Amino acid sequence: MFQSLKIYFKNQQLKGKLKQSQTAFSVVLPDVQKGASVLIVDDKLPEYDKDSGSRRLNLIIDILLEQGIQVYLMADKKEYKYDTSYCAYYQNKGVQVYFPSIDAEGNLVTREGFLERIVPQVSAVWLHRPLVFAKYIDLVRSLNPNAKALYDMVDFHYLRMKREAELKSNDSKLLAEAERFLKIEQANCEAADTIIVISSLDKQNLMPYYAQTQKMTVVGNIHDFITDTRGQLSFSDRNDLLFVGSFEHVPNIDAVQYLRKHIMPLVWERLPEVKVTVIGSNPKPEVLALHEKRFEILGYVNDLSEAFCTHRLFIAPLRYGAGIKGKIGQSLEFGLPLVTTPIGAEGFDFGKVADAMIADSPSEFAEKIITAYTNSTLWEAIREQSETTLQPFSRKVLTDNIVKAVR
Repeated sequence: MFQSLKIYFKNQQLKGKLKQSQTAFSVVLPDVQKGASVLIVDDKLPEYDKDSGSRRLNLIIDILLEQGIQVYLMADKKEYKYDTSYCAYYQNKGVQVYFPSIDAEGNLVTREGFLERIVPQVSAVWLHRPLVFAKYIDLVRSLNPNAKALYDMVDFHYLRMKREAELKSNDSKLLAEAERFLKIEQANCEAADTIIVISSLDKQNLMPYYAQTQKMTVVGNIHDFITDTRGQLSFSDRNDLLFVGSFEHVPNIDAVQYLRKHIMPLVWERLPEVKVTVIGSNPKPEVLALHEKRFEILGYVNDLSEAFCTHRLFIAPLRYGAGIKGKIGQSLEFGLPLVTTPIGAEGFDFGKVADAMIADSPSEFAEKIITAYTNSTLWEAIREQSETTLQPFSRKVLTDNIVKAVR
């Protein structure tokens, strides 16, 4: 009761501010004559420059628009906490984006009000991440039983959480949370018309828990190899190691701590001059505490191109996770050789150079860093493999799956 009153009064305050600023509801409703239309709901407006999941969704939106599909976008945030900083970016693409506003009668347009206007008119609803799907599917069905409901798993959360629990001595709380998510993900799969899995491997991992593979469509991360090599330095002109990853994602925190405490001391015994650059949005205190001369925590960087073009080696010592790792794909886009773990390599075919790129223990990881860092022939071989590895993730390959999922 108290929480409901709190939200009510905060929304009343917001309504007053929006009236003063004359922030009017201006979303154009779907035009049936123009064909398919899709509403996408995520937990936030996709921060395409900060995390892999948002980057993927941003590219999916581009593909939908290119195919003439009308796109609507809403973030699952309370109206008075709504962050509109990415709103203009998507509006400029041609996306109709929800943001708190005032309708012609002077009422606050809430998320529910937006959905009541839009959902009856769209042909598909793409619900991104497990908790978002679980929260909105019943409302979507009540507003438009004929709209195609797509459940985008992003990754198999149960598997990621289970792996984390196992890594941490079968932590009982983590195992319980993993089981809770498994129930949510199974219910979501049952309720969805189409299940978006991020890789064929994630599809295989899901099958023991939900067997209706005819409902599953693979839409992975989208990566195109960059053929323009201007600005990309040669092996001899490059230096140092690079890690990229959002620190809102807990596996990245663990990976950086593991790298600094267990891998780099072994590397520095033989290559004391090598430095590590760590880039990623929202670095937590435990990550910032690792900062030193040879282990630089940069935090958020708007344009990663220079980093990928000038560092000699990319490293991703991920100890748990699930799905396709966007950081691996980004490194391959630039042809930057990398070393990762079996978890990081999931879903990628590294061909004949796989053995040089995948390591499990700290000593093996350090050894493969040193070898790839110092052997120019091996470095070039890994670089040459990048384009082939990325072919299944190209925009051209994935466009058909995205369009079929919506139509």
